[in-house]
Parts: sequence; structure tokens; C-alpha cells
Amino acid sequence: MAEPRIVLAPTLDPDVLAIARELLPVGFELTMVGKDELPAALLDADYLLGFIGHLDDDTLQRAERLKLIQLVSVGYDDFNLAGARAARIPVATNGGANAIAVAEHAIMLMLCTLKHLTELDDGVHAGRWRSGPMGSLRLYELWSSTVGMVGMGRIGRQVAQRLRGWETTLVYYDPIRLSPEDERELDVRYLPLDELLGAADVVTIHVPLNDRTRHLIDAAALRLMKPTAVLVNTSRGGLVDEQALVAALSEGRILGVGLDVFSQEPPPADHPLFGLRNAVLTPHLAGPTWQSWPRRFGNCFANISRVERGERPEWVVPELADLVEEPGSGAKGTRR
Repeated sequence: MAEPRIVLAPTLDPDVLAIARELLPVGFELTMVGKDELPAALLDADYLLGFIGHLDDDTLQRAERLKLIQLVSVGYDDFNLAGARAARIPVATNGGANAIAVAEHAIMLMLCTLKHLTELDDGVHAGRWRSGPMGSLRLYELWSSTVGMVGMGRIGRQVAQRLRGWETTLVYYDPIRLSPEDERELDVRYLPLDELLGAADVVTIHVPLNDRTRHLIDAAALRLMKPTAVLVNTSRGGLVDEQALVAALSEGRILGVGLDVFSQEPPPADHPLFGLRNAVLTPHLAGPTWQSWPRRFGNCFANISRVERGERPEWVVPELADLVEEPGSGAKGTRR
């Protein structure tokens, strides 16, 4: 009997591929392909693993052996869920394997924005030691500030855990409120979103992008924030109305922004955020730290192994949860 075939896409760095091969469970075949090769490779694949963008309906329908699409990422807003449903293929995320990395990156962006790090770094590299009288550039501390977390899933909780020793006040908003026990353990207090936006010195976003959350932070939300507050987004660019954000930054209605994500990626070369000194920008790389790769592949291979044993996969996206049955019954998504 042929070994179950896992197709990994797109092409990854050789050292990252070496981690995947080292963690590959015994009895599986792993093949890495580029984006253009993917449709053909899926014709005889049992599992698809990787950073998977949009796959058209025809590609999904023709992948008749495919039992599970296992994302290495946590986000899936670009994926063709309707096509996966029509093909009856479950789609699973990485089980929070990147939560630590993204939480650290969010805190880094908080500090960099509050302290104008990129502006100061650019100045020193350009030979400018300081400009203006001492104190003319307003630098702020995270200490004693109120940090508002929009979303308290795996990443939001990791942010809260890391900030507990910083003498900050932690407030959060989530449509599903934490239990009183979890709130006490994390030392967080629930606030409705409008109240959180008005109270926070830092607003950090940790929610998925969907029809309900698109432009969650719009012009009205930005007007609620303090003029000394900063906004951090490491989730998805579409959560923020970028036009309204540019206006708020340009007019000084908020102090600054730290972004790892954009509504269009890569953003156009003339994006107005590029010309703003109070915007700290990174290229959607919060998650893939060197330490996160073994966690990612470990979770993904464990999930693939579950399905191969006839068990229910974990971390199936909510929109497709009905495609899998109870433990022991296997995935309904398989068409064999």
C-alpha cells in the first residue's frame, strides 16, 4: 500500500523544510510544490499542508483523494470555504502554534510605536543625533498604561499573560466573555468595545477577519480613542479601515499605529501609510519565528495523523465544522 501523500505548499526555505521532514510522522510521504504546481500535485494528494491562499472550485473538486486541508497559519479569510464545502474537504488551522510569536510581536509594536523607535533609528542611521529641544518628541512608557485587547482567543491570552508583570491595566472585549475564573487568572477586565476604545492607551487587535469584523476599527471607532493612544494590528488588515486610519494619524487624533498586516498584501508602493512617521510597519511576519516552526509542523502532522487513523481532526474552522463527525467516525469530508 502506498504511503499517504502530504503536499506542502508553497515553497519554503530549505532550513524550514528540513524541520518539516524531521518531524514528518513515519509512514507518510511529503512533497513540496510551488504555487503553480499545486493544482496538478493535488490530483493524487491525501493531505494539503501549508500557507494556502485561494483555491478555485475546480481545483478542489478534482482533488478527489484529499482528506484534509491543514493550514500552517491561523488565518483563513482568503481561503475558498464555499469550494471546500462543495468538495466536502475539512479545513483546519494550526491550533495556536504561532500565538506566542504573534503576542511578542504585538508587544514589540506597542513599544516601538510609543517610543517612536523607527523614527529614531532612521535618524541615527542618517547621521541625525537628535532634533529639537530635549522633550520635544513625546515618548511614552507602557508602564501604568491601560492596554485594551480586542479578542481574547489564544493570542489575546498570550498577550495578557506577558503583560501581567508590566504594571499595566488589562481590559478586553470579546463577543464571548471569559469565565470569571479565567478573568481572575489573567487579571483582565471585560469592557464593551466602545468603552475599551475610550479607556485604552494601547488597543491591540486579535480577532479573525470575517463579514462581521471587517472594518471593526473604522472612523467612528478611531474617534473614540485618546489622542495619546496607539493602535496595534497583527491579525488581518481588513479589520481596520485604512483610509480612516490614515486620516486619524495625519490629523494627530491618535498617537500612532503598529501594523503587521494590510488590507492588500503586499501593499501598493504609494500606500499613504508609508509616508507617515507615526506608523511602524512590518511585512506580515509576526508568526513565523524560528521557534514557532516546530510547533506549527508538530500540530499539523498530529492533526493529519488523527485523520489517517480515522479520528476527528482538531481546529477545523467553524464554518466547516459540520463536515466532520464525532471521534472514531472519521471525516465526512472524504469522498471515497
